[in-house]
Amino acid sequence: MASTLTKDSAAPAEKTFLGHPRGLANLFMTEMWERYSFYGMRALLVLYLSTNVADGGLGMKDATAVAIYSVYNAMVYLLALPGGWLGDRVWGARKATAIAGVIIMIGHFLLAVPVDASFFVGLAFIAAGSGLLKSNISTMVGQLYTDKNDPRRDGGFTIFYMGINLGAFVAPLTIGWVGQKVDWHLGFAMAGVGMAIGLLFYFVGFRHLAEESSRVPAPLPAEERAKLVKRALIWLGVAVAAYAVVGLSGVFTVDWVLWPLTILGLLLPTWYLFRIKRDKDLTDVEQSRMSGFIWFFVAAAAFWAIYDQSGSVLSLFAKNDTQDALFGFEFPTTWFQSLNPLFVMALAPLFAMLWVALFKRDKEPSTISKFAMALVLVGGSFGVMMVAQGMASGDTKISPMWLVTVYFMQTVGELCLSPVGLSLTTKLAPQKYASQMMGVWFLAMTAGNSVIALLQLLGAPTDSQVWFASQGIIAALSGVAVFMWRRKVKALMGGVN
Repeated sequence: MASTLTKDSAAPAEKTFLGHPRGLANLFMTEMWERYSFYGMRALLVLYLSTNVADGGLGMKDATAVAIYSVYNAMVYLLALPGGWLGDRVWGARKATAIAGVIIMIGHFLLAVPVDASFFVGLAFIAAGSGLLKSNISTMVGQLYTDKNDPRRDGGFTIFYMGINLGAFVAPLTIGWVGQKVDWHLGFAMAGVGMAIGLLFYFVGFRHLAEESSRVPAPLPAEERAKLVKRALIWLGVAVAAYAVVGLSGVFTVDWVLWPLTILGLLLPTWYLFRIKRDKDLTDVEQSRMSGFIWFFVAAAAFWAIYDQSGSVLSLFAKNDTQDALFGFEFPTTWFQSLNPLFVMALAPLFAMLWVALFKRDKEPSTISKFAMALVLVGGSFGVMMVAQGMASGDTKISPMWLVTVYFMQTVGELCLSPVGLSLTTKLAPQKYASQMMGVWFLAMTAGNSVIALLQLLGAPTDSQVWFASQGIIAALSGVAVFMWRRKVKALMGGVN
């Protein structure tokens, strides 16, 4: 996206970025390059894990590769909760984002080292850094607008989120091509360079960020910090001792890491939801709204469980069962990962105008109806995949247009659910948990990815029509159930639409 610096007519002395505070340009570029590194690495991850050792990969079974990918995704969103806490209580958003970027950059360069242990340590670094950055950089965008009612505020976030999709679109085309066609580790190194460029824009733009971003909103008292550090060291010591015993006994495999993280990804969101729901400080209306939120949370988890397989199960299907040429033009299968952000950039403005036009005619679907549509669409996409899997028998490879159709359906579903879910979360959030509920919403992605990881650890085959049919039917029926029970759910929402 090209940027221009102009003079704001209302404040001639202030340099702006497309009419917005100048710091938005630096945060836009930081987020764009961070997403470039994230989605570029993710486009390669399952393919690298499952590629034969002779061809430069790790030679893992497809099921193990999908489980690792799903657990990695789950941890990114799970770690957004402590990431937000660190920004609020320890470092402040500005420092937390800087630390996160450095951790992510180190992680990508560790992936570039052709050593198995280095690779998995790198994944842990990227997951931790991504969770920390994700929960703090958006906060700084909001802090650029000192007036909460500034009419430019929503537009600023729109520009910022365009950076996410722009980075996600370009990454598979470049990092994916280099990694898949030239050298895996060079591709991972490119992701590290991308994050380094993002950090450069971030540090150069420090002076343009809001002063509020350098403050710690609710500083952690020294005594409480000491207790937390002590507790963390104890748990770390227990984990190190346990894995040392397993390692020395000679029975350690990657499953010893995947199983605990998968279970954590299922139990923690459940515990967190019911902890809030059972809080006696909540009013009756807030209690009711939390009951309504749980409906949306479960629906979102079912949606993301299917949607996030775009970089794992669908990526393997693209590699093994899909033609890598269209109209005589050959391309690496990682390029399929650019379809979703491309469709988002093309369709998001149209959907925004559509909802406004329908609202003016009093015909806009309710939030519940939009969720139902999203589930039916994502379920239908796996119905398409069921047919495609059946056609790709033996050595037969199907047309790339099958996957184009699937990604299109999933993107339309995403636009019905994701922005609506973010807005709904802020409306249903109890006052006591107003700042935490966005992190709780992201836990739906953790839960959904953890379910897929669990299925893989239990041995469910992803290269079968049953895999696609069963999940597609469950998602579609969930959408129908949400729609049929919409009046009951609406009653729980306490007047929120």
